Amino acid sequence: MDWQKGRESDNVVEDDGSGGGGGGGGGMRFGGFHLGFGGIAIVVVVSLLLGKNPLEILSLLSNGGGDVSSVQSTPRVAPQAGQPATSNDPQTKFVRVILASTEDVWEAYFKANGSQYQRPKLDLFHGSVRSACGQASEAMGPFYCPGDQLVYLDLDFFHEMDTRFHASGDFARAYVIAHEVGHHVQNQIGVFDAVEKQRARGAAMEGATGLSVRQELQADCFAGVWANKSQAQLQWLQAGDIEAAMNAASAVGDDRLQKQSRGYASPDSFTHGTSEQRQRWFRAGFDGGDIGRCDTFKAATL
Repeated sequence: MDWQKGRESDNVVEDDGSGGGGGGGGGMRFGGFHLGFGGIAIVVVVSLLLGKNPLEILSLLSNGGGDVSSVQSTPRVAPQAGQPATSNDPQTKFVRVILASTEDVWEAYFKANGSQYQRPKLDLFHGSVRSACGQASEAMGPFYCPGDQLVYLDLDFFHEMDTRFHASGDFARAYVIAHEVGHHVQNQIGVFDAVEKQRARGAAMEGATGLSVRQELQADCFAGVWANKSQAQLQWLQAGDIEAAMNAASAVGDDRLQKQSRGYASPDSFTHGTSEQRQRWFRAGFDGGDIGRCDTFKAATL
């Protein structure tokens, strides 16, 4: 991925580690959702799937309360764990470029459809961050908070993608950011409000056809739309880039992670979709370049 072709966004906040971030939200394996009773169950399930201590994560969240939701690139971003981000860090520059591309893509898309896109900010934190939605640690992974329209990312997650999920490559990391921004797009068009209303009426959040899975798969599809449009704007994709994103999507499927952690998959506890589903919905967005092909909520088959 020739990511240096792109401009850098001014909307990346480099957290100094003092815990003074904005809002918080939820979900390892890329997420953004309301932390009601169903959300608490999701946090517990996701924590167990990833070998994290759910009590630790819930304890952190309770401190604040609120919403939780083969050709190498030139140059390649080399993730290293354990150090806070700095402005001169190539990873920080990479994040700024990818966020800027999402801004350009979604602003053009919204304008073409008669509306205005509000750019989100992205908080680069290290270790933990205090937010309007509670204290969040790196164990939560990347997340988006609909309440304050902030994307949160600890760059150590890129290292974890390489070492734990075996999902390497610049475009795999770009997919992660685009997925979280996809949640912001959902927030802009009213998806979060609609999901909350359905949840309040008793609709199931968890499960293979639950609202959480549908919401996450739609964000994957929106990430695919971004990939389509950004390529049209910048012509920056290289051989193997789409495959890298597809591999990342597969690596974080519910079925794959559950089989790795306990030897079998339990669809009743799915929150993000299977590996195959995540790949397919990303591909649907990329091939079509239209969010009209991303209506996972009306899809009879996910």
